[in-house]
Amino acid sequence: MTLYEAQKGCSYCIDGLYVEPAITRRLQALGLNDGTIVNVLNRKNKGALIIQVRGTRLALGRHISSRIEIRCLDGMEKFDGQEAAQS
Repeated sequence: MTLYEAQKGCSYCIDGLYVEPAITRRLQALGLNDGTIVNVLNRKNKGALIIQVRGTRLALGRHISSRIEIRCLDGMEKFDGQEAAQS
């Protein structure tokens, strides 16, 4: 699952950054590393995503957020547009 697909109000763990090396270095400097917990605060109309990372709010565009792999931490996983509890 990518960060772009994340739901507002949920927490996720970053599994990988798959963007250009310069962007990867910048995101890592801002605290977005593998294993970091992020909270999705808001989604904007054209794909911008506002997240909270280690007490700091960041806005990411669709180009970047669609290339960050995450996994859900809230005990819920999305299947075919419906949410189902993880076993």
